[in-house]
Amino acid sequence: MNFETVLYSLDNGVATIQMNRPDALNALSLQLGKDLAAAVRQAIADDARAVILTGSGRAFCSGGDLREMKAMDEAEGNIEAFLDAPLKALHEVIRLIRETPIPFIAAVNGVCAGAGTNFALACDLVLATDDASFNEAFVRIGLSPDCGGTFFLPRAIGEKLAAEMLMTGVTVSAQRAVEIGMINRVVPATDLINKAQKLAASLAAGPTGSIGRIKRMLNATFSNDLTSQLGLEADCQIESGRSADFQEGVSAFFEKRSPRFTGE
Repeated sequence: MNFETVLYSLDNGVATIQMNRPDALNALSLQLGKDLAAAVRQAIADDARAVILTGSGRAFCSGGDLREMKAMDEAEGNIEAFLDAPLKALHEVIRLIRETPIPFIAAVNGVCAGAGTNFALACDLVLATDDASFNEAFVRIGLSPDCGGTFFLPRAIGEKLAAEMLMTGVTVSAQRAVEIGMINRVVPATDLINKAQKLAASLAAGPTGSIGRIKRMLNATFSNDLTSQLGLEADCQIESGRSADFQEGVSAFFEKRSPRFTGE
């Protein structure tokens, strides 16, 4: 399937979705939002077992497309023209990333700003190049955050550090992002995709049904009380216990061999 602003590929169960507006630093336009949602749905239809999200050129994603926002405002006579359809499209992508029960890996190259940062944070794991940087730049133009920034960031780094990033728009380096728990790992720029592919392949070869249940539980953990979370853990463990992957894992343990998981 071809997309206007996204490159999509599938290899051994790993789907790679690459934002492809390099001249605009992969700024999030209405078309890019639609293409990202369609690409995630394509990965689901292709039975992908892991997804890599990355960007073309010098940036992962520079945030919302201000030029498109200004043009739509001038054409329609109100800013809601941009904050309606484009924002709905982008928020749909965020929900798809969080609700699809397979692991998503953000491979962040270079600039990661505003909504781009929040797209990375929506993924389950984040790798970044040593020259990457992150910010929540909305406040710099008098805007408030979107795409889940006020949801994901405080859960990753705590309320006080999140308040500092959101209220000041400060840029943090990839190394600082690792130190505060915002991302998982920093890698050399020349090795980013290779490292992301190796990680994705490892996850794709794992018990992806179990991984999907882990994702479901992590999504619920900050809204559940302890009793509710224990109940969810019990339900998910029963589901996992009934799976073919659990039977395979137990058999492999006793036979002293590596398990061959299928996600079933």
